[in-house]
Amino acid sequence: MSIPEIQALTVPEVMTALRLSRSKVYDLIRSRQLASFTVGRARRVTPDSLRAFIQGQIEENAA
Repeated sequence: MSIPEIQALTVPEVMTALRLSRSKVYDLIRSRQLASFTVGRARRVTPDSLRAFIQGQIEENAA
């Protein structure tokens, strides 16, 4: 049996990945810099959204 690919990350997982605080991650979500969606009361971020955010930061800061 193989391990399924992760389809959605929790806010704590995003916090760990970016090494940021909970409030900063929610600030990024509120400002629409980091795309997310909700299921009930649970906020989720796709791995592609996280990659796009990171790539955008790299490009923005390389200029």
